[in-house]
Amino acid sequence: MTETILQDEALGESYQVFDHPSGLRILVLHKPNYKSSYALFATKYGSIDTKIQQSDGTFRTIPEGTAHFLEHKLFESEDLDAFARFAATGASANAFTSFDMTGYLFSCADRFSENLEILLDFVQSPYFTPETVRKEQGIIGQEIRMYKDSADWQVAFNLLRALYHRHPVRIDIAGTEQTIAEISADLLYDCYRNFYNLNNMVLAVAGKATAQEVLAVADKVLKPAAGKAAVREFIPEPKAPFQKKIVEHMPVQVPSFAFGYKETIDTPERTDKEVACTDIILQSIAGRSAPLYKQLLDEGLINNGFGAQFFYGFGYADCEFSGESRDPEGTVARIREAVRETKKNGISAESFERARRRLYGRLVMEFNEVEDLASNLVDAHLHGGTLFDRIQVVRSLTIEDVHARLAHILDDECTALSIILPMDGKDL
Repeated sequence: MTETILQDEALGESYQVFDHPSGLRILVLHKPNYKSSYALFATKYGSIDTKIQQSDGTFRTIPEGTAHFLEHKLFESEDLDAFARFAATGASANAFTSFDMTGYLFSCADRFSENLEILLDFVQSPYFTPETVRKEQGIIGQEIRMYKDSADWQVAFNLLRALYHRHPVRIDIAGTEQTIAEISADLLYDCYRNFYNLNNMVLAVAGKATAQEVLAVADKVLKPAAGKAAVREFIPEPKAPFQKKIVEHMPVQVPSFAFGYKETIDTPERTDKEVACTDIILQSIAGRSAPLYKQLLDEGLINNGFGAQFFYGFGYADCEFSGESRDPEGTVARIREAVRETKKNGISAESFERARRRLYGRLVMEFNEVEDLASNLVDAHLHGGTLFDRIQVVRSLTIEDVHARLAHILDDECTALSIILPMDGKDL
């Protein structure tokens, strides 16, 4: 087993990286003065993974929502389910499926080794039957219907459906009632063997637990994994959005909107430098210290829920502005105007440095929270980097870097708008 120690002298932080004989990458950031520990066991398998690579290199399509379905099913066993096992130790446990990954986690103040053994054991012990699959189809069907009643969820996913032609990011994470009806126990086992191979997974632990404690459990529970990391298919997207606007009526009091600029990309992953530059650009345009934010707030066009984000992952990237507004179209027109002015005149040195310092401060603060640390360790690993890459990039970032990035994004011809209106509102 190989061990590497990665550190950042300016932060005074370091963590250990182990390539375990089982094939699993293990990351441990020990915080000796902390009273709790947090563990995240994750696989590079999310809702965008709607295909499995075959032995001949071709890809076979699997039903939308399978990753989320599989996450639900792994908590079950022939005997006691994982939640009941964690409840007996006093740990707080959960799981999630995102676009790019599935994660299983727990936090605890004591009995860490016992809890880690439960985590590694149940994730490696799939148990699917036709009967339990049918039962879960009904449960997840209810969850899908619940999200359809959420205006925040619908306004966000309608934007993705408008921006993307064929990339699976436009698909709801849970799939649809029709697609999950196609899921079988045999299919779940196929997906498990492909995506839950330890070579495709990572374990991150942050907090009181030591590397020795983590490795002792790993050596006891983990067995060498055959196979290799799963392969994702890069799906090129047309430059233009799929459609310009989606308007939906729901039982809401105030209209909401999500407005996005689709980015043209030639490679599946965004670099840390691209991400940091884009964050600074969006803060300069629509952050709380930006003139646009104050003007829209003073005019009553937005509330403090308004914000901007860079939404990106394997094969997709867009800049999004969203919130509630009594006049979504008017608000978006103002955002477009602010973006055009920024692309024409650039970002001032003062705005750049304020946004850069704000981003740096946020990244530093994340080192104080074990949940953030474990999540960031996993995210960095799955994207081929280290925990310190992003913060080191931000330290050395220049305004020239940001302006070079600005020239490449926020194309006025590559936008889409999603609006949710009250049931009695008129279409825009």
